Amino acid sequence: MEHLNDTLFLLLNARALPTPPMFALATFLAQYLILAVPVGLVVAWMRVTETQRRALIAAAVAGVVGLALNQAIGWVWQHPRPFVMGIGHTYLAHAADSSFPSDHLTLIWSVAFALVANKRTRIAGIVTMMLGVSVAWARIFLGVHFPLDMVGSVIVAGTASWLVTQQMDWLLAPAFRLTMTIYHKIFARFIDRGWVRA
Repeated sequence: MEHLNDTLFLLLNARALPTPPMFALATFLAQYLILAVPVGLVVAWMRVTETQRRALIAAAVAGVVGLALNQAIGWVWQHPRPFVMGIGHTYLAHAADSSFPSDHLTLIWSVAFALVANKRTRIAGIVTMMLGVSVAWARIFLGVHFPLDMVGSVIVAGTASWLVTQQMDWLLAPAFRLTMTIYHKIFARFIDRGWVRA
């Protein structure tokens, strides 16, 4: 399995210094595209119905659960990053912590799976999945993750989404009420003016 992991990594990893446009694109995807997920959830919250907001809460909680599962895996089993093992080329500064699974992809795909689970947010979930694929490619291309790190992330994300959407109704209802209370307090003026949905 490690041989396959290394072989796939070397196929996807940048072999020589990337061209400036390719380097800029990969860096943006690897480091900054993840911000589209929380920003997208917040912006969507201001525009959608209550039913869709409940799906957004489930997605946000799934992201948190996914990251928590990643931390637990990292405590139990450490896998070095490619640059620690001296494999391939690295073009993105990163701490030498465990590479498996990828926190970036776990967060993105946990949210995506939860959105796909609800028919009212399914399209947004599919779009989020595609964002995750581009982030996964970029982080391998720049040398901070192995392909199997991403496979692990998909499994963790699917597990997190299943736990939240199928087993954690007891948490989602109070989380929704709390979020609505905070939202109404912070955005009261905007709601009164009709700029965002109540």
